Amino acid sequence: MGMNWLAHLAARAEVPVFLAEGEAAPAEYAHLLARMPALRMVDTPRAAAILLVVGTVPKALLPQLHRLHDQLPHPRATILWQSRNDLSGAKRIDSAEDIGTAIKTLHSDLLAGNVESEPDILPDAPPNEWRGVGPHGQGGKGMMGGTPYGRPMAMTAADLRDGLELDTYTADFGPFLPMFPPGLVLKLTLQGDVIQTVAVTHPPFETTEDRGWVLLDLLGLPALAQRKLRGDATGKGSFDRLARLTAARAAIPDGLGRTHDGSDVRARFDHLMSRRDSALNLHLHHTGLDDLLVGLEWHEAMLVLNSFDTASLRTICGNTPEPETDDDADGEDDKKEGGMDHGAHAGHM
Repeated sequence: MGMNWLAHLAARAEVPVFLAEGEAAPAEYAHLLARMPALRMVDTPRAAAILLVVGTVPKALLPQLHRLHDQLPHPRATILWQSRNDLSGAKRIDSAEDIGTAIKTLHSDLLAGNVESEPDILPDAPPNEWRGVGPHGQGGKGMMGGTPYGRPMAMTAADLRDGLELDTYTADFGPFLPMFPPGLVLKLTLQGDVIQTVAVTHPPFETTEDRGWVLLDLLGLPALAQRKLRGDATGKGSFDRLARLTAARAAIPDGLGRTHDGSDVRARFDHLMSRRDSALNLHLHHTGLDDLLVGLEWHEAMLVLNSFDTASLRTICGNTPEPETDDDADGEDDKKEGGMDHGAHAGHM
């Protein structure tokens, strides 16, 4: 089937790709992708045409991968790069040298109609059953609470800062959020963008990835972030000098994310920008994410998460409480006034 003029124009543009990283991802894959001008890595699956699964997503996280896949608009396709996952219709690539060409060719075939758009993996059903639930059949638990019309309802609770009663919302975040270390899933309770509680649902994957480029991107320096990601350097110490000239370090609040051994995000940022191969010798046996993130605004919390190497973050996650089980939650609900449920669950990315 041939292309119309609009499809021809689209085929000549950058290919929008959403990346889902699994375990044992190819070494230096991020540097390789950053050097491919024909690709554009997007921050949301709803802006992507190609889902690129790098490495193997463990069985426990496959429902999140399937939900992510179904959010891509049509026409869409999936490429599995050195992955043992099995997604119907996905194209498998093992060689790093072939990945850019494979993505570009698959995108062109999609636009030309030579390859069919992938159907949904999950059934077309609401994430929470609500029909007929509650006194009015709307999924609620009276006037408030529950999942009315399938959507978790925010509930009021005292704010940590001033005690005012504000809406709280509890949801799982991860494991494929671009600003999260790959594999990390956190159950967070938010009031606005302030974190009230945190629990670890799944720790980050074991990788040697340098998250310094993510810190730069979060600090509003995307060009410098891409340069660090690609590993570009025009001379000895040039990147360090540029990082200092941007005054990005000064944009990080003093003492943010301080661990029990005294290091904070500024100190860890300095280490990441220096491009040293050795890891910081952090003493984290008594530090949990609840110690580091509760009370922070979202942007501050993202700086904290990405300032640690993976091994340190996995240790911190091991010191952090796990989410309550459904039985525990039911027991807590019974203790609350009127049996109201002050937390709801949402999906992942």
